[in-house]
Amino acid sequence: MKVKYRFQWYQEIYNNLPKILDEAEKAAKELGVDKLKNKIGLYAGSSACPGSLQKYVLEAINEANNIPVLPLRKVEDELREIIKDIYGDEYDSAVANTCEAALRVCFETLFAPPTMRKEDAYRARFIAPYEEDFEYMAAYGRPFPPKYKNIFIDRSCTAGELGVEGKSLPNLDSLFVRLVGTKYEVHGIKFNPVPLMTKTDAEKSIEKIAEVAARHAQTLVGFTSIGYDTPGYGYGQKDERGIPKLKKFIGQLAAKYDVPYVVDCASCLPVVGLSPQDIGADVMVWSMDKAAHAPISGLIVGREEIMVPIRKSLGLGGQRYGETSSHSKAIFSLCDPGRDAVVGLTAVLKTLRDHPERIKGPIDRYHEIVVEEFSAFQPSRFRDKLLITKSYTMGGTELNYEQTWDGDEFGIPIFGSEDLFLEAHPIAAALERMGIFPALIYSGNIFLGPGLGTLDEDGELNEKYARLAVKALVRAVEIVCKYAGLGD
Repeated sequence: MKVKYRFQWYQEIYNNLPKILDEAEKAAKELGVDKLKNKIGLYAGSSACPGSLQKYVLEAINEANNIPVLPLRKVEDELREIIKDIYGDEYDSAVANTCEAALRVCFETLFAPPTMRKEDAYRARFIAPYEEDFEYMAAYGRPFPPKYKNIFIDRSCTAGELGVEGKSLPNLDSLFVRLVGTKYEVHGIKFNPVPLMTKTDAEKSIEKIAEVAARHAQTLVGFTSIGYDTPGYGYGQKDERGIPKLKKFIGQLAAKYDVPYVVDCASCLPVVGLSPQDIGADVMVWSMDKAAHAPISGLIVGREEIMVPIRKSLGLGGQRYGETSSHSKAIFSLCDPGRDAVVGLTAVLKTLRDHPERIKGPIDRYHEIVVEEFSAFQPSRFRDKLLITKSYTMGGTELNYEQTWDGDEFGIPIFGSEDLFLEAHPIAAALERMGIFPALIYSGNIFLGPGLGTLDEDGELNEKYARLAVKALVRAVEIVCKYAGLGD
């Protein structure tokens, strides 16, 4: 078939998937990774496959279980002390059983209109920049303008009312704002719009966001953004301290309108990464079982005033007769993380506070390995188009290849998040055939880091396994490029 247009090209890549997988299997044997099949991965950034708990975390959980009587409230108050040590006394915290549960709590308590009143509830709207991973938060509202009504449909394994679209809260709308400099091109096997964000202009984008905020001021209840800090997610423009400018601008705009700014840090790291003070966030939420390697849990940190209703909704806000904390019943008791999760999370936060080098050291060395292995990438004409960025915030390294498309010819194939959910992603499929758990690969981004079979029980990097995993990634991308007709 003669390929003339982009949609035809992606179809041809998909048609070649059996050949891609066959070659990936042969490459695994050549690299020697077949002997480690299903024992190593490229990033522990998914709750579907979190990394193993390290020895010090397991020891803390075991020690807690040897205490005959240990109320969860006592453990949670210890965690609050650590958060205040790190961020200051004006900040407070709470823990939910997952990051998604933590987000639900935040949106219900801070953005959703009140329901315990006579007559109909008023409508409310929050601003959601049209960035990657938009479904994490924007799906809590009905998309506006209506041209985005179908935007979430392929972004979960379950469709319809029981999928991501079913998260939307009554009388709450999400205002999508396109960012200046971001390209919204259509790519991938499912052929959906993909935000390509390395050239996002922070100052011009905040002008656009401010314009939308002014237009909807009467119903505006908050702002959101994803918590990442890398160029591939639109946060390449930074101030002198390395803080993403666009995030700071959104925080300032939220303060101007006196509404909350909620940041979903997803697979990021607290303490060594961005803080609420850095960007003017009212609340930040982390998925602590990912890059932090804590038990599955969602950590919420925010200004004390904002945290009061959040803590009350979780049953942590103190008994009615008094006391400054509790662990009891409330609307979101279903989000209870359990004692072992809070104990393990507390141990991780202590390490981040007292020994950050134990977390940052493996990230540093892993980044060096990524740079070394991709220095020989084929096709060679793409090498100087690869943006390789280390991020302590995200706990690893972002390799972005969006700019391989800057010329008139096709670049390295870009696949969307939708391709991952529908198992139509050739690079991820090639890695799985090799027996390697894939990195996060979508929107021209590859995010990878230590944690899946590449750290020992003490958190030290196994450089041999880490390098083998990265070599497999390089080879998987090269194979897909070959069958996309992109050879040197």
